[in-house]
Amino acid sequence: MIRAAVLILTVLVGGAAPASTTASTPDASLEPPANTAAAAGLEAAAIPGMRPVSRPQSEQRLAASARPADLPLLAPGASLLPFARPDSLAEQVLFKRRQRRKGSVCGDLDIQGDQAGDIPGKLPGCGAKDAVRVREIAGVRLSQASLMTCNTARALKTWISREVETAFGRRNKVVSLRVAAHYACRTRNNRKGAKISEHGKGRAIDISGFTLANGETVTVLRGWQNRKTRKKLKKIWRAACGPFGTVLGPEADRYHKDHFHLDVARHRGGSYCR
Repeated sequence: MIRAAVLILTVLVGGAAPASTTASTPDASLEPPANTAAAAGLEAAAIPGMRPVSRPQSEQRLAASARPADLPLLAPGASLLPFARPDSLAEQVLFKRRQRRKGSVCGDLDIQGDQAGDIPGKLPGCGAKDAVRVREIAGVRLSQASLMTCNTARALKTWISREVETAFGRRNKVVSLRVAAHYACRTRNNRKGAKISEHGKGRAIDISGFTLANGETVTVLRGWQNRKTRKKLKKIWRAACGPFGTVLGPEADRYHKDHFHLDVARHRGGSYCR
């Protein structure tokens, strides 16, 4: 355009136009082609204080297609998880929680069982108040529903959660406890004339084995003699001393060769562990 103006002025004043201008075309570097952004298929996005920055329409279509049509536009940083979770999954979670709450005792969702109420004793000193019949504690099943007080159930939960569940490895957790004895109205070790056992008060439980996730059962009787499992069983036995007031194992006496006796009786000198 500038060269055209120079050519006209030259002709008007009688000058000759430069020979090179006869075949020349407008210099693209002096003025960009009209509607360059549209020709490139770009859609300009205005940024304050800067020259408009363009983004290909193909990218915009891709971004739009990546968002499901039924999801609303989200603010920056907002999570998609509430929209991604199917209603059926949320209902299943709520249903399972309601079931656990319905089956829980002692005010603890981790203690699953049934209320048993007050248990009368056949012998003086026996019986339990507000007893419960426990089937599962902290996700670990009991081989038989066991009658006990809530204090006993809570101590059992602490013991299981601290040491028992992962004693044989986190990839091979304990999934079940073999119960040898729970509530029974009797004297200590069934000896005539002896004091009433803590079993007769719902404050004791005997464990004779541990079933693992792979189906193997480690018994106290054989496991205590096995080098591979003895150390782990000793660790389990030792961990019970604290949550329980009395802990007896294979080295205590001949009555406990094949099980751990655990009760919540308290002693003046602290926990009694043998």
